[in-house]
Amino acid sequence: MTAVTLPQYALLRFSGADAQSFLHGQLTCDVQALKSGRSSYGGYCTPKGRLLATFLLSADDTGYTMLLPAALAEAMRKRLSMYILRAKVKAEITDDALAGVSGEGAAADITNLGGAMPASPHTVVDTAAAVRTIKLPYDRYLLVLPRASAGGIAAAGSGHWERLDIAAGIPFIVPATQEQFVPQMVNLDLIGALSYSKGCYPGQEIVARTHYLGKLKQRMFRAKLDAPAAAGDKLYCVELGDQAAGMIVTAAAAGTGHEVLAVLQTAYAHSSRYHLGSLQGPQLDLLDLPYAVT
Repeated sequence: MTAVTLPQYALLRFSGADAQSFLHGQLTCDVQALKSGRSSYGGYCTPKGRLLATFLLSADDTGYTMLLPAALAEAMRKRLSMYILRAKVKAEITDDALAGVSGEGAAADITNLGGAMPASPHTVVDTAAAVRTIKLPYDRYLLVLPRASAGGIAAAGSGHWERLDIAAGIPFIVPATQEQFVPQMVNLDLIGALSYSKGCYPGQEIVARTHYLGKLKQRMFRAKLDAPAAAGDKLYCVELGDQAAGMIVTAAAAGTGHEVLAVLQTAYAHSSRYHLGSLQGPQLDLLDLPYAVT
């Protein structure tokens, strides 16, 4: 079976008559344009435009479901609930199980688990067996299913799903990286997670100014190194000396080393050598992303 459990993530459910307008005014993605049966990556910022979370948001006829790291779920529920006020919105963490499916045999595994194959990326399909299947870019699938139906699914090997996210260039903010990046630094604008045409949301003025004034000096790149790494670790290059020149966003074990998504100074990303922890630390070697980083 190619399916693996994903206990490192949790689901926040938003329902109620005002769920769409509430989320549209809080998140970086265009919630009003997100139709039932579709999903989108997105972010949630502080008023200063710094990311508190990134996520996958899916829509259905009765509300919205947000997938994000489990370590952030309760804090996000509490923070967003502070702004609901009199709006008719309910925010709660669900008890559903999560599984990821990829590789050969994905279609058969999805069927065996009671799901149905979506036709295109970001399409969401629900079945009578209460299984939701979301097709992610680059031939991956996310399943949301009753916990009782997930007993036979294998546990993922260390960093397995994270390596696939890294290869796809999909960042997930964790506690160690909260308030470190504006959305463009982690390429949210390049994966459809950031709208410049929607209305206001926390941090929108700073995010828009970064875009329209062209002041973005850092971007997220994929790399490998022959040493352990973790989200929040600082990076250094010769040009900036002892001043940190970047940060690890996501890291996952890969062979004897790690693969990472890392925010780097764009001026030096391709011309300099980046090192983990200090100028004498392990060197990062850049890898390709499936989209262009400019």
